[in-house]
Amino acid sequence: MDISFDVVETESLCPVCLEKIPARRVTENGESRIVKECPEHGKFSTPFWRGEPAVSGWSRPKIPSAPPVMDTAESKGCPFDCGLCPDHNQHTCTTLVEITWRCDLKCKVCFASAGQKVPADPTVPELDKLLQKVRATAGPCNLQLSGGEPAVRDDLPRIAELAKKHDFPFVQVNTNGVRVAREHGLAKRWAAGGVDSAFLQFDGTRDNIYKTIRGRALLEEKIKAIENLTAAGIGVVLVPTIVPGVNDDDIGEILKLAVSYAPGVRGVHFQPVSYFGRYPAPPSDDMRITLPEIMTALEEQSEHLVHRDDFMPPGCEHSLCSFHANYLVMEDGSLKKLSAKKEGCCTPKPASEGADKSKAFVRRQWAAPEETCDCKKPQDDLDRFLSRAKTHILAISGMAFQDAWTLDLDRLKGCCIHVAAPDGRLIPFCAYNLTAMDGSTLYRRMIDD
Repeated sequence: MDISFDVVETESLCPVCLEKIPARRVTENGESRIVKECPEHGKFSTPFWRGEPAVSGWSRPKIPSAPPVMDTAESKGCPFDCGLCPDHNQHTCTTLVEITWRCDLKCKVCFASAGQKVPADPTVPELDKLLQKVRATAGPCNLQLSGGEPAVRDDLPRIAELAKKHDFPFVQVNTNGVRVAREHGLAKRWAAGGVDSAFLQFDGTRDNIYKTIRGRALLEEKIKAIENLTAAGIGVVLVPTIVPGVNDDDIGEILKLAVSYAPGVRGVHFQPVSYFGRYPAPPSDDMRITLPEIMTALEEQSEHLVHRDDFMPPGCEHSLCSFHANYLVMEDGSLKKLSAKKEGCCTPKPASEGADKSKAFVRRQWAAPEETCDCKKPQDDLDRFLSRAKTHILAISGMAFQDAWTLDLDRLKGCCIHVAAPDGRLIPFCAYNLTAMDGSTLYRRMIDD
């Protein structure tokens, strides 16, 4: 356990007024907190890293890489000039395009606050223009069609076709899976339109979890969605939002379920709950779960299918934002860690190099695997192993999104996941979704204007 005391200066925003204020990352006795004080609204202290692996050995330094195209100039300073501005330190890896703000669920946890004030869906010509703008600005990045719930749009295959027409090499749908589970043939229509992958909301293996987070039992529909998507040739990534006291005891079972559905399920991407929307008081420490706590839970709850020491910091986004490891799913259901080169702390790489590698990996791993077996040819054990190694790879990762209490502008400047605002500007994900305690926003209000 890290017992040292360490302080790193950074900047943040006040959760009440969203004014920029000085902040510090303070690490003591294995816990790291973002500590800040607003002259008007007082002091805030929030944990963002607890336990092992220790934060002191986790960083992966990068040489900043300015975005190749910038639509805004530096004026008020980060995070008020997003577009992206010259102060940003990373290229775009993935762009989210919100194709609707409607939804067929009313979840208690929602980045988009779907189901509240809902503007009209952007038209296909408007999306065509937006996709053209994103392609010119971000280049051949990976694209995620998001919402709301994108599946409520009957013309989603047409939108995927537009994305491919604009030379986006990888198209993913961010979905709760409800409609694709219920409607026969929908997944095949998505695949025919050019959808490569589904980012499937999947919070656990028990219905009481869904009743608490999503408002009703959904497990049967989640399983059916996995089956329909994989049968259609769409790669599936399970995306659990981990909420302390609700499903933090189910992390190992989620992993085991993912293994059982490999190779159709291509990965599990854990997301600690973040607090967006209206909160009259700061979320307490026990309402938080951090990345190292998830890494440890993965080891302990899965009977050591994986180990927390397997996981590595990202090469793309800021090192405090995520973890990842890749495994070969063996025939007996065990996982074999795939070797990866661990970069030394003294060998920083250009941030753009990490973005390029991340884009290529996501395209390759999160899409459905290509069939490699020549069933007419006799196969020995080595042949079967090599064939399996090309298809049965499972990626396990986690990403901690920042809210008004945990926001660290040093992390934000290294963000590679950007939301395309309706006017075409690219906004770092955590800035776009950020809300103050009263629910007011910096950027998401643009969809209401």
